[in-house]
Amino acid sequence: MMLCGSRRSILPPRALALAACALLAACNPPAPPPTGHGTMPRPRPASLRVPVPESPEAQAMRAYYARIQTDLLAQGLLRTDGGGRDTPYTDRMLAENFIRIALYDEYERADSGFAQRETESRLRRWEAPVKVGLSFGASVPEERRATDRARIASYLARLARITGHPIGLSDSGANFFLHIVAEDERRELGPAISSALPGLSATEVAGITEMPTSTYCLVYALSDDETSVYTRAFAVIRAEHPDLLRLSCLHEEIAQGLGLANDSPAARPSIFNDDEEFALLTTQDELLLRMLYDPRLRPGMTVREAQPIVEAIAYELLGGES
Repeated sequence: MMLCGSRRSILPPRALALAACALLAACNPPAPPPTGHGTMPRPRPASLRVPVPESPEAQAMRAYYARIQTDLLAQGLLRTDGGGRDTPYTDRMLAENFIRIALYDEYERADSGFAQRETESRLRRWEAPVKVGLSFGASVPEERRATDRARIASYLARLARITGHPIGLSDSGANFFLHIVAEDERRELGPAISSALPGLSATEVAGITEMPTSTYCLVYALSDDETSVYTRAFAVIRAEHPDLLRLSCLHEEIAQGLGLANDSPAARPSIFNDDEEFALLTTQDELLLRMLYDPRLRPGMTVREAQPIVEAIAYELLGGES
């Protein structure tokens, strides 16, 4: 089993890659709200379309992350321009960034759960169509659901165009489970997590249901240990996030769940970088995804096997701008 990325090993015959995104403010963030379990929301009657009230704890978390977003924006972070003249990169840099992000893992599995320790891995990606099942917590208003659903559908269509791989929302047969939930709602996801990703220990499930305030969102992706092909993924986005921070989480977690499992401080412009400079998928990130799903690469490749092919593809994409 394997854990992937910044927001993120082995259970025969499968591997689990977790991308656990912790978007941390570069300067002093506001103190987190109290971590008590708060008041659970009332069950939502099936006949009503109005959301149940947010718990006091969720309201406190909403205020906390609003301050985080304000602080990040004040530092010039969470850019949405995709990069520009101030963020040049060459084919050599692109190749190096791909190797680091797609062929290394940020976490490895230990007896106590996942530990942050970068290790060389193999190339992993999806072969079957990616069918995203979207679920909302009962406290998420209908207007917000409609907006998020439209944004996610548009983003998935963009990813499908970039990769050439079938990716989209699905009401049945989902293999990529995306949950947008509030703090108390996330704590109730244990059964859904275990059903989607069988083989996780109670400690690993708790890594999602009890994820710390410093973890803004995360994705677990399950791959076959023999083929390195992804078969299932489970992502969690905090419903309390303000608009841009929530969209940033969606961009990174879905992209990392496609196979870009690691982060690299050298990658710029990129969302696969813990400095939070960019909020949304950048021009370089699009190229990294195109490379990942290039038919000349195949799941299970080692760094040594992939390196010359990656360099050739990067040269083609950027015209040898070394």
